[in-house]
Amino acid sequence: MAVGLVADFRSCNCTSLVRPWIPTRRTPLLDPSLYALGTESLAFFKSTTGIHDDDELKEHILNVQAQAYAVAPYPCIRSFNFTRLKISKMPAYKDVLKLGKEREGALLLDIGCCFGNDARKAALDGFPAKQIVASDLRRELWDLGHVLFRSSPESFPATFVAGDILDPAFLSPFTSGMEPLTEVNLSNISTLNDLRGKVSAIWATAFFHLFSEKKQCQLAHALGSLLSPESGSIIFGSHVALPNKCVLTEKISDKDVRMFCHDPDSWKEMWVGSTAQSITGVDPADDAGGLDAAVFAPNSVKLASTLIPVKSEAGESGLWLLVWSITRV
Repeated sequence: MAVGLVADFRSCNCTSLVRPWIPTRRTPLLDPSLYALGTESLAFFKSTTGIHDDDELKEHILNVQAQAYAVAPYPCIRSFNFTRLKISKMPAYKDVLKLGKEREGALLLDIGCCFGNDARKAALDGFPAKQIVASDLRRELWDLGHVLFRSSPESFPATFVAGDILDPAFLSPFTSGMEPLTEVNLSNISTLNDLRGKVSAIWATAFFHLFSEKKQCQLAHALGSLLSPESGSIIFGSHVALPNKCVLTEKISDKDVRMFCHDPDSWKEMWVGSTAQSITGVDPADDAGGLDAAVFAPNSVKLASTLIPVKSEAGESGLWLLVWSITRV
């Protein structure tokens, strides 16, 4: 898994979740030679698009890539990161699918969804599409996802919500208390705050390392507030990490990109801290310093994480991935 994902993480440092990419003269041209579908991805795209000829499928994907790159020339689009499946490689994936099959009304949130390939993979594997919510800053890429997968809102009835995840009006890290668990009408939601306490599974991969340490803490609290209080509810994902937390500088498309990388201990401390006190109940009027507290009480969740050393296909070393999940007990 690790080797197969390393290229994804080196190329996923786009900032589509918080602000548009501003094209410059240094924006690299598309390179069709980077196109390469693995066995699982090839089967997935043939199944979802209905295109079974390899050459025709490649031409179709290249065409949609060009349209997307004209709208948002992100490194992850240029490198075909959107063709690589990640969610099904996660240890917690089987538990998420079980929630979709066994929990009535279970919701899956794909945060930073881009074209929505992982959301579609979950639907293909049995999670009800009408119970999937996807979110990103730009709606254009989600709409191009329908072009990519030859679908429509009717044939793939997942809900998309566009917004800035760092805007408290869209996704707040504060809550005045968990709302009663009631059925939510997805056709009426306009922000992720409308899902507070109602999401059974949250998928957040190649995500946290896009932000500073302070903003990662804000986002952890915000996502934690969306998680259903029911046992088995889960937040899971993977991202760039290090054995000892620090700021890592990576060269992405000839630009130096700085990423704050947690280590396993600092990651755990952010989520569960060292005390039994949960932050739930912090008032929005309180000082933002309240975010220094843990997201969850230690005994209320089970946190699993594995730090994986990886090398790129070129043999480069020094990159680590943290594969993690946080599950309500």
